[in-house]
Amino acid sequence: MITMPEEPIEETKTNTKTERFAQWLMTREERRAENDTHIESLIKLNLIASFLTLAMVGGFEAVRTAMALIPYL
Repeated sequence: MITMPEEPIEETKTNTKTERFAQWLMTREERRAENDTHIESLIKLNLIASFLTLAMVGGFEAVRTAMALIPYL
């Protein structure tokens, strides 16, 4: 009787197209998550710059009015 060495099939098999596609999707999603974090920080910076500009041009009363109107957006 000839016995063959028992090896798991997954280890000897090369990556299939589906596995490579899944890996590519995961990598792409990780990159998008990093970009989302970057975009969020840019939005926060933009808001701060906008309020500072409003304060310089319109004064503190304009900033206080704008802050009061934020819940209605």
